[in-house]
This record gives sequence, structure tokens and C-alpha cells, in this order.
Amino acid sequence: MVEKNIDLSGKVALVTGGSRGLGKDIALAIAEKGAKVAICGRKKENLDQAVEEFHKRGLNLMAECANIGKSGQVKALLQAVDEQFGRLDILINNVGMNILTPSLVETDEGLWDKILETNLKGPFLVSSYAAKLMKKAGGGKIVNISSIAARKASRGMGIYCVAKAGVEMLTRVLAVELAPEHINVNAVAPGMVRTRFSQPLWSDEGLLKEILRTIPMGRIAETGDVVGAVLFLASGLSDFITGEVITVDGGSMA
Repeated sequence: MVEKNIDLSGKVALVTGGSRGLGKDIALAIAEKGAKVAICGRKKENLDQAVEEFHKRGLNLMAECANIGKSGQVKALLQAVDEQFGRLDILINNVGMNILTPSLVETDEGLWDKILETNLKGPFLVSSYAAKLMKKAGGGKIVNISSIAARKASRGMGIYCVAKAGVEMLTRVLAVELAPEHINVNAVAPGMVRTRFSQPLWSDEGLLKEILRTIPMGRIAETGDVVGAVLFLASGLSDFITGEVITVDGGSMA
């Protein structure tokens, strides 16, 4: 029988970068579907605010400070999740960052390392440690947050484009390697989403008009547009889907 409703009761989920923006909305949605949720972020004040917001909604939240680009901190994060909940069923690799650069070939090496560490090395490290916990639980779901920038070069976003392209190949490689362990690995690739991360772009009226011309549906995404795709991939509705990327862009890649 096909499961018609998303029910994550009894599941444990970790959302990286879950203290604000898209990550927080994903974490909220997963918690509202019944899962126990942990988030991580670099700034304690943002984590504390997220915990307070969850509590106001009657939801519990585990929040840990961690830089996912650092192996030691990732190991400590996953150990904390294991100690708190004793399992891990769902990982949402949401953390992402970008710094606009006029030219890829003129980019400072340190900036290249910083953006690649956050956007590509981080998901690799967290997935590696998370997979060990998921194997003990008998399987799991990993959902990487990619971007249409993985397949569409954009001026000023060269390093970010390269990193997200890497995330999509990471998704496919892990899907093949982890399938025997009953771990599904997929990705969601949004276009522009109205968050603080992208505010420098959508808050510029002239630039926004240019962007909207490339989107057949005539608007940029809200976080809820992306959350639905993530919930689908985190649930039993997608049990026979792995190695795939769901594009959420209002038709701009079409």
C-alpha cells in the first residue's frame, strides 16, 4: 500500500545550518511531522533563538555549535546526537555560504578554500559520520541542499557553482555506495529562495526584475516551496528513489 501521508514519528533528524532561514524551516517541518530534531550552527545566539521558537510551538530541539568543515567538530556533533537519541534516521545537509567574486580565476585561494570547505567538504564529512549511525539504525535518508548553480554558471558565484556541482556528484556517489545499507541519498536544487542568504540579490529591485524574467512562474521561491521537496525525500514516500536531484526553480532550468 502506498503511504499517502508523511509521518516521521519515531525518527531522528539532523539539520545542519538549522538555526535560521531555510534550514530552520526544514527543521520545523520535520519536527511537526513527529521526528526528534537536532540542528547545528556556528553561532550560539542563533541556536538559542531557534530553540526558543521551537519551544513556543511546543516542539523540542537539540542545538549544537559546530563548524561542519572541521572533522573533529563533526565527530563531536554526531556523538552528541547519538548520546541524546541513540540513533539517526535523517540528515539534511543544508549549510551553505557564498561570497560574491568578480572572477573565478582571480579569486583568492583562501576564499576558494573557505567556500569549498563549507559547501562541499562539510556535507562529505557529516554524511560520512552520519552514515555510520544510520547503518546501526538499519537505514536512513540523506538529503543534500544543492542549487541550480550546480548546472548553471552565474557571474560572481563561480566558486559556489563549482561547490554545488560537487554536491550533486557527491549525492550520486553516496547513493550508489550506501544503497546496500538501505540509505537513500538525494538532493534538492532550488533556484533563488527568499532568505537572508540571498537578500543582496532579491532586495535589489533592478536585479530582481532581471531574475524574474528567467523564471516562467514569475516569482522567486519561498522556503515552503523547498521544504515540501525535502520532506518527500526524507519520508517513506521516496523509499525507492536514490541518487536523484529535485529541481525547485519555478521552471527556470526548463
